[in-house]
Amino acid sequence: MSEASEVRERLSPSRLRGRDVLRVGAAGLRARPARVFLSALGIAIGIATMVGVIGISSSSREDLLRQLDRLGTNLLTVEAGQTLFGGETRLPTGSLDMVRRIAPVTTAAATGSVDATVRRTGLISENVTGGIAVRAADGELLTTLEGEMRSGTWLNAATGRYPAVVLGSVAAERLGVTGPGVQVWIGGRWFTVVGTLGALPLAPEIERSALIGFEAAARYLGFDGHPTTIYERSADTAVEAVRDVLPRTVNPENPEEVNVSQPSDALVAKAAAAGAFTNLMLGLGAVALLVGGVGVANTMVISVLERRKEIGLRRSLGATRGQVRTQFLAESLLLSMLGGAAGAVLGALATFGYATSKDWPAVVPSWAFGGAVGATLVIGTVAGLYPAMRAARLPPTEALSTT
Repeated sequence: MSEASEVRERLSPSRLRGRDVLRVGAAGLRARPARVFLSALGIAIGIATMVGVIGISSSSREDLLRQLDRLGTNLLTVEAGQTLFGGETRLPTGSLDMVRRIAPVTTAAATGSVDATVRRTGLISENVTGGIAVRAADGELLTTLEGEMRSGTWLNAATGRYPAVVLGSVAAERLGVTGPGVQVWIGGRWFTVVGTLGALPLAPEIERSALIGFEAAARYLGFDGHPTTIYERSADTAVEAVRDVLPRTVNPENPEEVNVSQPSDALVAKAAAAGAFTNLMLGLGAVALLVGGVGVANTMVISVLERRKEIGLRRSLGATRGQVRTQFLAESLLLSMLGGAAGAVLGALATFGYATSKDWPAVVPSWAFGGAVGATLVIGTVAGLYPAMRAARLPPTEALSTT
């Protein structure tokens, strides 16, 4: 090596390795722990909000998907529609039997609205209904809805002929009934509760109903025998085909007066609504993250002003503008990453706690953590770029002369 080359090598500034950059950046943060904590807190709140919202939304959606898997999407309901002029219509009395004759149909049942109210005692005013409907119910209803009894037994050939009633889960709660053996007042006489139902997500109207047998409803409450709603299940591959023929099967003369719906669509719509709410909350989290980024930028600008002598000394000892710029940019990135890591952990813990309280599966998508890392890197870079450039532009003589 020539003498000139050796001189140039000795005069050239030493290079900062990655480990050196991290050490220098961390030293700058350790010197101001309170300010660093408050700045990182802003980033942590924004990241925690975003991760928590994504996690809770994903957990809710996963719970809905599991419900769909468990309850199935092959349940269809048939209800009476309206006439051409907006008048009310009724399903034929034999419509349930006609539905059961459709080849792909595996099970079908019906309920009919009964003009009566249910109360704990006859001393309560009839105007106080508690939002509970009285319905005549077919014996196959529980099987068709794939429901479960919370207590007692379902209506059978014997109890369906006498004043016996099964309460939906919400109806039982509103009436204060916890089990069978209690009597309730329906249509001017006592009915004995023989059972209470569990939750029925695909048939919330049943949850809010008092159910009695068709024969008992006709004998004691004047039920006319016309079903109000028919529930049917068929093979998954035949759902659309059955859906097309149901109106003509139920009411051949006026198929346009029959409405057919798929209850599982409500759960899908609920998941979509949850996604819209998630977007709103993500926007709020982004605002919080932006505020945190402003806090980081403010911290770094003040750090540059307070450390002018340090910057001047480093420049005098041979540090280049690029090295000074790298040092302060590294501090900004470390500060943002500190807040981002804390926020991601807090968001995951919030998701786990909320999902556990709701009995949901706790789900935090991996892309949420990736997005959190990416967001903190962007915030750290943007927030630290101006202070780093400002520090690099300080002339050594001016920085050292600062009092």
